[in-house]
Amino acid sequence: MRQVWIPRIGGPEVLEVREAPDPVAGPGEVRIRVAAAGINFADVLARMGLYPDAPKLPAVVGYEVAGRIDGVGTGVDGLPDGTRVLALTRFGGYSDVVVAPAALVAPVPERLSLEQAAALPVNYLTAWLMLVHLGNVRAGERVLVHAAAGGVGQAAIQICRWRGAQVIGTASATKHARLAEMGVAHAIDYRTRDFEAEVRRITSGRGVDVALDAVGGRSFAGSYRCLAPLGRLFVFGASSVAPGRRRRLLGAAAPVLTMPSFKPLRLMRDNRGVFGVNVGHLWGEGPRLAAMLGEIVRLAGGGVFDPVVDRAFPFAAAGEAHGYIQARKNFGKVLLVPDGTPAAARR
Repeated sequence: MRQVWIPRIGGPEVLEVREAPDPVAGPGEVRIRVAAAGINFADVLARMGLYPDAPKLPAVVGYEVAGRIDGVGTGVDGLPDGTRVLALTRFGGYSDVVVAPAALVAPVPERLSLEQAAALPVNYLTAWLMLVHLGNVRAGERVLVHAAAGGVGQAAIQICRWRGAQVIGTASATKHARLAEMGVAHAIDYRTRDFEAEVRRITSGRGVDVALDAVGGRSFAGSYRCLAPLGRLFVFGASSVAPGRRRRLLGAAAPVLTMPSFKPLRLMRDNRGVFGVNVGHLWGEGPRLAAMLGEIVRLAGGGVFDPVVDRAFPFAAAGEAHGYIQARKNFGKVLLVPDGTPAAARR
């Protein structure tokens, strides 16, 4: 098999493709010939040495794939060879062959391509945890979505649309028209506007019911101040610690040092809640993750959710893919596809 490795801390150019023996599915596992693997910002942070949960380098990262089963371990039923599936992987997803627990594998609905399927697991689970499982977003509520054009942002917009909530999204101005087409009621150019002031203006001073923030640094405090009474802030990343393509420890430290501390007494006084979400720390909750993923796949199969894939990069261009994400160029999900895989095979 071929894999994309992070051999050492560095810029996008350090990523390299290596050969390795094909893995074998063990008990309760399936082997998948990968058609597409999802890239997440956590992978970028791992490459920069800024993600404490990443495996020790050199390593292969990647949390999600889609492809076809070509090997089934003992004790697995209902997932025969050839089945189109998506899967959660605890690292190792940047490979053209992976082994995954059958419990975290789901058949792909016919209406979805395998590239679309690879865009579902991490982004939609993250958004689902925040908006459905914990946030209980309801019709008529207002939701502030930072990085609305990103993978989680796109999933959040679709969940809000399904639940009848209104979205206020932050993104660069070039993405506003497309966000409007997707149902975003108000788009804020975070590069030229103060999002707090804009939220106050849009909501006539009341604030939003839910805020989703993966920016970090001072943004967490600003998002908290945007909350209406009974509002819920979800923090699920810190992209501001990686402002450039390479690690700069002083640049990474500044956003960390400016992150607020949320005091219990203040939360009680303000009638607000703050939640942290990290799918990568929920591997011990397999049955619950599987149930949520199953519901997401069912809704995607019915056309309620429609995963947005921005670009698919071949393994050999993995560094370019990381740079593309860090430059905030993407609208939707960015994928890796095995070199030489024809487009028809990714359907």
